[in-house]
Order: sequence, then structure tokens, then C-alpha cells
Amino acid sequence: MGSRIIIHCDLDAFFAAVETLYHDLDPSVPLILGSDPKGGRGRGIVSTCNYSARRYGISSAMPISEAWRRCPGPPYGSGHYLKSTRGLYSRASRKVMEILAKHAGRFEKASIDEAYLDVTESCDGNWDAALALCRQLQSEIMDSIGLSASFGIGPTRILAKMGSEENKPAGIHRTMPDEIVDFFDGRSVREVPGIGPKTATRLAEWGIDTVSQAVEHGEIALARFTSERFASWIIRMTEGDTSDEVSQLRSRKSVGKEHTFEHDQHDSEVALERLSALVKKVMKRAGEMSVAGRLGEVKIRYQGFETHTHGRSIPVAMDDEDVFMRLAHSLFATNVDLERPIRLIGFRLGNLEMPDTRQTTLDFEEIP
Repeated sequence: MGSRIIIHCDLDAFFAAVETLYHDLDPSVPLILGSDPKGGRGRGIVSTCNYSARRYGISSAMPISEAWRRCPGPPYGSGHYLKSTRGLYSRASRKVMEILAKHAGRFEKASIDEAYLDVTESCDGNWDAALALCRQLQSEIMDSIGLSASFGIGPTRILAKMGSEENKPAGIHRTMPDEIVDFFDGRSVREVPGIGPKTATRLAEWGIDTVSQAVEHGEIALARFTSERFASWIIRMTEGDTSDEVSQLRSRKSVGKEHTFEHDQHDSEVALERLSALVKKVMKRAGEMSVAGRLGEVKIRYQGFETHTHGRSIPVAMDDEDVFMRLAHSLFATNVDLERPIRLIGFRLGNLEMPDTRQTTLDFEEIP
């Protein structure tokens, strides 16, 4: 049986791009969405920002006061600060997902701005047809909605995911089965989704800075100073032997925690701190259960009991707290309505798997 053809679509700076269209803004001007900065004295967090603002080192979940320090607004600087426009994102996402889904044999919405498509059958196993399809989808999304999208094509989820990051924004990258070795040759381990600074530092102490060097050491040697599970995973990744499953179904198996505030919480920084504590509890429980997960979900209940759940799936099941801490912070920052008091906050780890080899501290960090 031949390799699957998996496509990963990632909408470029999605939230900021939607606001730019809606407000008819200049994309070259730094745009920061989030709480009112109040001239650098405001509390609260950055929801998200565009590529121009990212050049100043601004990122989601950063205190809004720090964002102002890095890129102040008029009259001190060029930063353009806005509060998120509720309702715009889900409508734009739905239109994009409808376009993507109709071209896929199997379709999985990974988050509001990401999706996986299995096009093996719809493209007749033809990798050139998959490349042409990505160009077609890219044009269709831009022409009909006005949003830029990047695509990665590969035989596994993680290769497709890495491909979509390769030429951002508006890029397309294809890694065919016989190109996997070349794709990883000389590539820094930090470029691999899931390898965070702690693991990269640990590897560097043993003279390993690239994926190629890790492979040269071999699984047994890697396991001695990382873990058996990590060593097995990175070798299998370079052999194209990680997950190629695309499914719209979510596992009912999950572990989660919630917290109801004694008084409805107006401060998003306080709510984010409580969410961090919940992630720690959930991941501790997952460790006790010896399970890993591929789905993270943040639950937000506002004053009046209106409840919203925001989730994102990742390429492979992981059990590292850092992964889901970053994922939870990103989901909260980009989806919370800063104008509404929060009654309840929650976190859920889903799509659980029981790894053959147990390891709780891989230091994977899926969220950039």
C-alpha cells in the first residue's frame, strides 16, 4: 500500500487578517488585538497580532503593557491597537472550511484556522495533483474570502504541518516519501514541531543541533540522554512512520478540570493564571493515568452562563505540560471576549492514547 497524501492548511495570521479586511487596514502597519493598552498602563493580554507586529517580538497572551512597550501606538509609535470583533472569525473560518472539505476524502478541522485533508483517493495517489489542488485552494480562498493560506503536503501529519510553516505566508511546500531524508537533512531540531528549548539544550549538550545528527546517533544512544519514547519518536518521524490519520471524529475519552470564580472575573490576566493552574492539574492527572493526548480544549463561560469551547488538535499525541500550556494560552488569548466577565474557565485533554513507552517530560512545544 502506498503512502497517504496529507495536506495541512494554515491560515496566515488569521485573526489579524480578518480584522484587516473588516476595517480595511494597511497590512504593513503593526496591528495588535487585545485589551485596551491605556497608553502602556493597561492590564490584560494580547489576543493576537499581524506579521508586522510580530517583527517587534509581540505574541499572543503577552501582557498588553509589554506589547505597548515594544511597539507603542500614536503619537509615540506606529502600533495600531484594536479590540477583537466578535463573530467575524467563526464566519470566516466556516467559509474556508467549506472550501477545503469539499476537496478532501477525509477532513479534520484542527482549529479555527487549521485543517488536515487526506486527498489520497481524491487525487488518485498523484502527488502532482495534490500540489495543483493546493494552488487551486489557495486561489479560491483568496478570491472568495480575501484570506492568505499556507499549505504543506506530506505522507504524515507532522510532515504536512511542517510543510505549511516552510514558506509562510502564502506558501506551499511538498515533501514526498522519497524526499523525507533530504527534508530533515541539516534541519535544526528546533524547527520540528514539539521540540522545545529544554530538549534542544539537552541535545546540544551532546553535540546534537540538527535532526541529521540525532539520526546518526541512533535510537539507543538518544534514549540514554533523552528517553526511549523520544528517541523512538524522532527516528520514526524521519522514516515517515508517524501518524497519517485524518478524522473528523473526536474521541470521547478525555480528562479535564474546570474552575468557577467566586465573583465573575473581569481581569483576563487573572483568568489566564487560573487556566494555567488547570492545565497543570490536567497534565498531572494524565501522567497518573499514563496517557497522552492529541486535542486540547479551553472552555470559557461568561456572565449569563453563555459557554464557548475552543479546541485545537496537534500532529501527534503528547503528554508534555509545556505543549498544552502554550496551546491553552493561545486558544484563550485568541478567543476570549475581553469585554465580558468570565464566570468559569476549564481545560480538557482529549483524543487520548496510551503510549507503549511512558515518558512525561518530552518538552514538546507545538504552539509557536
